[in-house]
Amino acid sequence: MIGRYPDYDVLQEASHWDEATRRVVLDRVENVPPFRFFDERERETVKAFCDTVTAQDREPRIPVAVYVDEKLHDGSFDGYRFFDMPNDREVWRLVVQGLDDEARALGAESFAAAGVPTRLDVCHRFSQAKLHGGVWSRLNVSRAWSLVVRNMCEAFYAHPWAWNEIGFGGPAYPRGYSRFGSPHIDTAEREEWEGEQAFSIDPVRDTKERGLE
Repeated sequence: MIGRYPDYDVLQEASHWDEATRRVVLDRVENVPPFRFFDERERETVKAFCDTVTAQDREPRIPVAVYVDEKLHDGSFDGYRFFDMPNDREVWRLVVQGLDDEARALGAESFAAAGVPTRLDVCHRFSQAKLHGGVWSRLNVSRAWSLVVRNMCEAFYAHPWAWNEIGFGGPAYPRGYSRFGSPHIDTAEREEWEGEQAFSIDPVRDTKERGLE
């Protein structure tokens, strides 16, 4: 429980959801699927990569890598791909290999074994499409970054622990929103069951001011 909603736990609202919704959401916490797509070596790199990009540096962590693995195993793709890109499964395997290659070039045994500064450096250069040669020559690096980050964000923000971090009240069905569109109510349209900010910071401006872009 960190950030702007340190005391908020959306799972306390589970009794207000319909049975099907409650089962789906609680499964994301209680029944984490096993790895089935990535092999043992790849898993460690993918976990380290997902944790680095989503800034998860301590437990409890949202198991982003596992849900990316599930998406790839099940073939739940976006329904399109760019002409200069391989399929999503191959993109991820090439990215994993490339991350390890970059880490080794910087003196680490692998991306997973690298220190945080090395991981951040590699991820930053990846985000800027500044990785070249080797397996990267087989990818449009900018598109590859977009794809893997999109997959990670989908997995991260589908999890109720991420909802806690952003104060999202979870599924509104069946009770619905009673205050939406009612500015005359002195709650800034916040439902009583939604999270209340402990403090307010513009994340875009704060990121720029701290030089974290």
